[in-house]
Amino acid sequence: MHVPDGFINAPVSAAAGVVAAGAVAVGLRGARRELDERTAPLAGLVAAFIFAVQMLNFPVAAGTSGHLLGGALAAILVGPWTGVLCIAVVLLMQGILFADGGLTALGVNITVMGVVTVVVAYALFRGLVLVLPRTRRSVTVASFAAALVSVPAAAAVFTLVYAIGGTTDVPVSKVLTAMVGVHVLIGVGEAVITMLTVGAVVAVRPDLVYGARGLTAPLKLRVDGELVDAAPAAPAADGSPKKLWIGGVVTALVLAGFVSFYASASPDGLEKVAADQGIDKNVEEHAAADSPLADYGVKGIEAPRLSGGLAGAIGVGATLAVGTGAFWVVRRRKTAALEA
Repeated sequence: MHVPDGFINAPVSAAAGVVAAGAVAVGLRGARRELDERTAPLAGLVAAFIFAVQMLNFPVAAGTSGHLLGGALAAILVGPWTGVLCIAVVLLMQGILFADGGLTALGVNITVMGVVTVVVAYALFRGLVLVLPRTRRSVTVASFAAALVSVPAAAAVFTLVYAIGGTTDVPVSKVLTAMVGVHVLIGVGEAVITMLTVGAVVAVRPDLVYGARGLTAPLKLRVDGELVDAAPAAPAADGSPKKLWIGGVVTALVLAGFVSFYASASPDGLEKVAADQGIDKNVEEHAAADSPLADYGVKGIEAPRLSGGLAGAIGVGATLAVGTGAFWVVRRRKTAALEA
């Protein structure tokens, strides 16, 4: 759902940029409360993983594909404030390095793909977790529902932005029907990916999943006829998330560097709707169209598999480096504030 330059006029794009900047600023403050010495490196990994999975377009209908947006996944794994920052990092890397998503439309993309998906998904996720049994399965079920709803919600908000600042004269009702319709299908794919990923992490390190914190009730012992809290168990010898981090990096590199070659080549939901409804008449050439990594290939390398795979691996590395660096700075500022 990467909005290119030219879909939305300059004033509305600028207003969306202000909204996005405000959301990132608030996210930076909120992330200080969510991140600690163990989860800060994982936040960078989550951004890199989302970048990789977004390269895996999956077919949803004849001539249409979809890809992960990632807001629900990021919010559940590392927290909603940090989740907004993860998506912002991914979109920034895609726009600057790969000419994917317009630079003047960056505010629109962060607002729609980052803020809306995170807010909708995490609000629904928390509501479901509160009413469902306190089990790991409840976390995965809630993650499925949250991701499913977040995608058509983002499509509806894009339509609202288009209604205010669209550069073509196309009936909004047609755009809304088409966008929400196809993105409900894409939402199913998003939900499956989110559920499987959250379930896999919860199965091995539930303590590192933000959405699963407080899931397990403290152990009770009966002493002299009364139930009292048992002493907390000693931490595992290897409490470090190092193994999970390494496994996640390897997985992201394999997905972006190899599996992405087999992704659907059909246009994604927004591209298909734009072409069918005529809202792409004023699309502009991307400012980074001459980037050596534009269109997810390395210029100068003729072999498609090698070119795309290398570009994907570079993207994972760049997103991991920028994301980890940013979240480490946020974590250090939190530590400095506590020590002051």
